[in-house]
Amino acid sequence: MLALDNQFCFALYSASLALTKTYKPILDKIGLTYPQYLVMMVLWQQDNILVKDIGESLFLDSGTLTPLLKRLEAAGIIVRTRDQQDERQVRITLTPAGKNLKKAAKEIPLQIMCASGQTSEVLIRLREQLSQIRDDLTENNEAAHEA
Repeated sequence: MLALDNQFCFALYSASLALTKTYKPILDKIGLTYPQYLVMMVLWQQDNILVKDIGESLFLDSGTLTPLLKRLEAAGIIVRTRDQQDERQVRITLTPAGKNLKKAAKEIPLQIMCASGQTSEVLIRLREQLSQIRDDLTENNEAAHEA
């Protein structure tokens, strides 16, 4: 039962490492790390949002997100400003360079699909299953903390 190769968690962990390793040379070409790419995908979907909203989308806390956002700002890809309605909140806005980066990233999902050797149908089904597992685990963790 405790054999490493029998563990779901290890299969997921090692697949994640392999996926991140596959992304690296692709993302290096556009000057992003994998976590930065995730942030950019959130911003390309909805610009001018609060840090807390990005964190909720990516399941990251502000302590993890803030250094990442500072590096994106230093690269001229985003701007961080205090929210006008609530000075405690930080709002993130894409710069023109950040918006243009979306064009350079357009082919990345197809490149990753090709590298995986899987069809889009297989990857969509797997993504749905993993999302369901994540949601179930999150719900169970929250219920355990409330008990």
